[in-house]
Amino acid sequence: MSDSPSTGLSYKDAGVDIQAGAELVHRIGPACKATHRPEMLSNLGGFAAMTEIPKGYQQPVLVTGTDGVGTKLRLAIDYNRHDGVGQDLVAMCVNDVLVTGAEPFIFLDYYATGALDVDTASTVIAGIAKGCEIAGCSLAGGETAEMPGFYGKDDYDLAGFCVGVVEKQNIITPQKVDIGHAIIGLPSSGPHSNGYALIRKVIQQQAIQPNEDMLNDLLAPTRIYVKSILTLLKETTGVHAMVHVTGGGFYENLPRVLHNPEHAALIDIDSWNWPDIFSWLQQAGNISQQEMLTTFNCGIGFLLVVEATEADAVLTSLAQIGEHPIRVGSIVSANTTPSSSQILLKKN
Repeated sequence: MSDSPSTGLSYKDAGVDIQAGAELVHRIGPACKATHRPEMLSNLGGFAAMTEIPKGYQQPVLVTGTDGVGTKLRLAIDYNRHDGVGQDLVAMCVNDVLVTGAEPFIFLDYYATGALDVDTASTVIAGIAKGCEIAGCSLAGGETAEMPGFYGKDDYDLAGFCVGVVEKQNIITPQKVDIGHAIIGLPSSGPHSNGYALIRKVIQQQAIQPNEDMLNDLLAPTRIYVKSILTLLKETTGVHAMVHVTGGGFYENLPRVLHNPEHAALIDIDSWNWPDIFSWLQQAGNISQQEMLTTFNCGIGFLLVVEATEADAVLTSLAQIGEHPIRVGSIVSANTTPSSSQILLKKN
C-alpha cells in the first residue's frame, strides 16, 4: 500500500466552489445592510432570519407570497443584462402581497446556478437589494445553490419569498366590490416578468437580433407599487379591491376580485396607449387582442377598484404621489354588452 498523500476528489472538482460562495456573501453584505429595518433581530449569514412584527399593529396579520422571474432570465443571460432581474424578483412578490393592503417587510431570495459566477450573482443580488429598498422591506437573507449538471454553467434561476403585515380590520378583500365602482390603472414599465416564452417565440420567428432599445424595453425592471399604494391607503377608505396584472393578464387576474357572479369588469381598451413594445409584439407575432390581454399587462401593471364617489379623489391623490393613474373601466352587470373598444371580464 502506498504511503503517498491522498489525491481523491474534492467538492470543487465536482463543480462546487465553497470559496466563491463565501466571497459572494462578503460582496453582498453592504447591499443587504442598506435594506435593514429596525424589526430585524439577525444579520446576514445565519441559518435563519429573525424579526419582530412591526410596531403599531393591534391585530397584525402576516401575508406571504412567493414567485420567480420566469424565462425573462433567458434574455438576461443571453445578452448579459443582469442588473434588472433582481428588482423583477422582488416586484413579483411584493406586488402580490400588496393587493391585500399589506406592508411587505421581509424578503428572502433563492439563487441557483450551475457554477457560481460571483460577478453575475453580485449584480443580481444588488438588484434584489435595490428592489427591497424601493419596496421598503428588509433583504433578510437567502440561499445560493451551485448545482453542476443540473443547470448549464452560465445559467441561473431565481425565487423570492416575501412576508408582509396588515391590520386585520384593514385587510382589503373584494366583498364590497359592487356595480358602479370605478377601475383605475397604474402604468407598467413594460412586460414586467410575464409572457416571455411568447416574447422569445416572436423574436425567434422573426429571426431578429434585439438591439439595445428593444432590450431596454424587454428587460425594463418590473414596477414596484408598494410606496404609492400604501400612501394612498392611508388617505382613503374607498379602495375595495386591488389587482396585480401579472401572469394571465387582464382576463385571468381581474375576475379574481369579482365575488358576485352577476358582476363583471368592463374595460375600455382605448383609455390608455399601449407602449410600443406591445404593439410590436402583437404585429410581429400576429397575436390577437384577447391573447395579448391574456398574456401581457399591455401597459397597465396594477389596478384598483374604488367607490365611484371616491374615484376623482383617488386619481388626484395618486397623481400627487407621482403616479400617472388612468380610469380604465368600471364594475357593471354581467349581462352588459361591450362595445368594439371594450372587453367584458366575468368571474371565472
